[in-house]
Amino acid sequence: MSEQSSMSVYLNWARERLHEMDAALASLDVKAAEAEAASKVKAQEIIADLKKRRSDLEALLKTQAEAGEAALAGAKIELDQHWAGFETQMKSFFDTAGKQAEQQQATFKDIAAAQAKAWRESADRFREAATKVTTAGTTDLDAVLTQLKSDAAQAGAHLETLKQTGSQSWSVFSAALSESRKAFDAANQAAWNALRGSGPKD
Repeated sequence: MSEQSSMSVYLNWARERLHEMDAALASLDVKAAEAEAASKVKAQEIIADLKKRRSDLEALLKTQAEAGEAALAGAKIELDQHWAGFETQMKSFFDTAGKQAEQQQATFKDIAAAQAKAWRESADRFREAATKVTTAGTTDLDAVLTQLKSDAAQAGAHLETLKQTGSQSWSVFSAALSESRKAFDAANQAAWNALRGSGPKD
């Protein structure tokens, strides 16, 4: 169970980031098509770079996942760097081609929805894996699942509040998404650590 739970932490991290990337790209593609000619070329260049970064992250993840837990754990720094590069380019998009508040809010909403989807999927995978371990730790696992859902609801409520205000800058939206992302990572790690401790004892 130890290797499976560690792999699940990394895979959930990567799935969450890929969901966000897909949501951001879909949103930015729409606005780039509507941009004025002068900014359209720059927007398309940035989007092309974002798509490449997303593909690179997915390819790296696939290669490392196939190599096993140790390789994936070792690649976490590189995966983080790919993610950071994607975020930096997305900020560049807003700085050069998409300063409109409605575009930033639309992208924020799409990414927040992607985060919510990642939370739900992570909870579903945890629940499924938990049913495969012995019943000795069932109460503890139920408590962890309840906490995971509570953390997801709290992060979602915060993002929903920002969505409703609609007048924030991208830096505020980005900070809120980052905070939610950190909460996801911590909750994901805690859930799988609990599952690891509840597995059959040798």
